[in-house]
Amino acid sequence: MVYHSTFTDEEGAQQACGLTIFPLRTSTRGPAAAIETGKEDILDEALTCFRANVLFRKFEVKGSSDKLLVYLTLFISLCLKKLEGCKSDAEGVKVLIMMGLDKFALPGEPGFPLNALFSPARTKDEADLFRSYLKQAREETSSRLLEKCFSPDGSPNKWWLAFSKRKFMNLALTS
Repeated sequence: MVYHSTFTDEEGAQQACGLTIFPLRTSTRGPAAAIETGKEDILDEALTCFRANVLFRKFEVKGSSDKLLVYLTLFISLCLKKLEGCKSDAEGVKVLIMMGLDKFALPGEPGFPLNALFSPARTKDEADLFRSYLKQAREETSSRLLEKCFSPDGSPNKWWLAFSKRKFMNLALTS
């Protein structure tokens, strides 16, 4: 059974391309509101559910939080693919920082694998909001993923990196 998100859309919450801008526990600058340290956010949930959800080929989206969960699952898969050749956490940090600088596709653009889930941006401001939110979520997710993929001594964690070969819903993000 697939794990769905427990987060719900709040009335009046800011939206972009059909996605609610959920608050995040992060120090990275971006449009997401900050939540207090120690409280779980949707990024924690994506990392927690990743290893179970990546085994499935189908996922019924039940809300905006599930859309973000699907996107983050694909992003984590991409990160693991990039990390699988890294021998140390320092090398992994370099790879993910370079990946964070890459430009990524938005809904409605060629190369975005989830065009069926997200609506294209109606305005340039909406596209900028969506891009900056995903950039903030991607940066924070990659930093939390590094903590899981490498042990404190810097060696790779095979229990996480083994999932680099799995494809969630037969989809993949490109950078």
